[in-house]
Amino acid sequence: MGSRFPSHQLSNGLYVSGRPEQPKEKTPTMSSVAMPYTGGDIKKSGELGKMFDIPMDGSKSRKSGPINNAPSRTGSFAGAASHSGPIMQNAAARSVYITSGNVSAGGMSASASMKKTNSGPLNKHGEPVKKSSGPQSGGVTRQNSGPIPPVLPTTGLITSGPLNSSGAPRKVSGPLDSTGSMKSHTSFAAQNPAVTTLSLDDEFSFKRNFPKPILWSVILIFVMGFIAGGFILGAVRNAILLIVVVVLFAAVAALFTWNSCFGRKAIVGFISRYPDAELRTAKNGQFVKVSGVVTCGNVPLESSFHKVPRCVYTSTSLYEYRGWDSKAANPKHRRFTWGLRSAERHVVDFYISDFQSGLRALVKTGYGARVTPYVDDSIVIDVNPANKDMSPDFLRWLGERKLSSDDRIMQLKEGYIKEGSTVSVMGVVQRNDNVLMIVPPPEPLTTGCQWAKCIFPASLEGIVLRCEDTSKIDVIPV
Repeated sequence: MGSRFPSHQLSNGLYVSGRPEQPKEKTPTMSSVAMPYTGGDIKKSGELGKMFDIPMDGSKSRKSGPINNAPSRTGSFAGAASHSGPIMQNAAARSVYITSGNVSAGGMSASASMKKTNSGPLNKHGEPVKKSSGPQSGGVTRQNSGPIPPVLPTTGLITSGPLNSSGAPRKVSGPLDSTGSMKSHTSFAAQNPAVTTLSLDDEFSFKRNFPKPILWSVILIFVMGFIAGGFILGAVRNAILLIVVVVLFAAVAALFTWNSCFGRKAIVGFISRYPDAELRTAKNGQFVKVSGVVTCGNVPLESSFHKVPRCVYTSTSLYEYRGWDSKAANPKHRRFTWGLRSAERHVVDFYISDFQSGLRALVKTGYGARVTPYVDDSIVIDVNPANKDMSPDFLRWLGERKLSSDDRIMQLKEGYIKEGSTVSVMGVVQRNDNVLMIVPPPEPLTTGCQWAKCIFPASLEGIVLRCEDTSKIDVIPV
């Protein structure tokens, strides 16, 4: 029976419409052939060796039976080798032997065979590298590939700074020189850009705070007054003008002496009376005073003499008393006075937790920032020619700084702000990406005249740092 629609018969006898499907070409199937055990030798890995143009061995079939030309095993290792199944003929040649003594050509001891391994680096021909830590004989060639690079720590992190023999960062409390000896804390602070080294100009001095033009004007007026008083006294025998000039000069000299002696104490009182601000409501660019607990930043300091750890400010000063025939501590040292011979003062960035709001702010006193510290120092030791040998720590401290320890009357003072101390900081609030910071103000702060105490005005530059003697008060653990 004919039909316009083509049809065809299936293999089971049914007729279906449509043209029969064309037989599709079968995709070639890949058969996996078990490859012999290579033991880490790329020359025995077949196609993989051809990819690197490495000549293959002539025999590709596995062989069973006893091992030919293999080193003998003793003890339990020989018994275990007899039950190990099929082993390739030259399996022993592919092993890497690591020995620590003289190896003869005839064989190896049981202790040397226990150090045999089938893993390790390959040379450019794909052959295992034989390592040795001592002289060898029997034609074994020792291969060296140059200096061994430092091993990374086991954590895989890339760290900065020197590494020890195991690859871990070397932990030291100061930098090391080429011979591995510990350098002094002074060189560490001087070389670290995060540490601000303070000079003597940062201390309070009435001569530096008092305006120079006014000082020279006062001196000129008194010189002219003395000349005029002396001329009138010689001409008309009248000493009133000269007496007035002398009284005024004595009053001004007493006022200058008063400010020189009690000027620092008056500034400390001004800082204490300055009202504390709350960081929560402080605006950006506002000058504030914040009191709170100190926390160390990324670079903590260590005090010079007592080696107090985790400090944010350290100060060590050596003073000498100059008698009539003794040496001067500095070029400006006058007789019968104490003179500064050596001073070390450093400060770094730290955090302060505000007492009022509880907020934590970063105080930017490191990296060369301008800082005016008012930190009380305590007398550590008094040295005279009779007891200079009683303190070996003091002699060690002098030796580290190459200072002489001859017959001198010396006094060592040290002050520091360690973690947990209570301090007062005066500076400008700066908010940057939700980070609260206290930075140095662009202009110095003026204290103004304190007429009741006869104190002239003084200027405070940079961040003002105030802390009492920490050796007399307890710190808050943080």
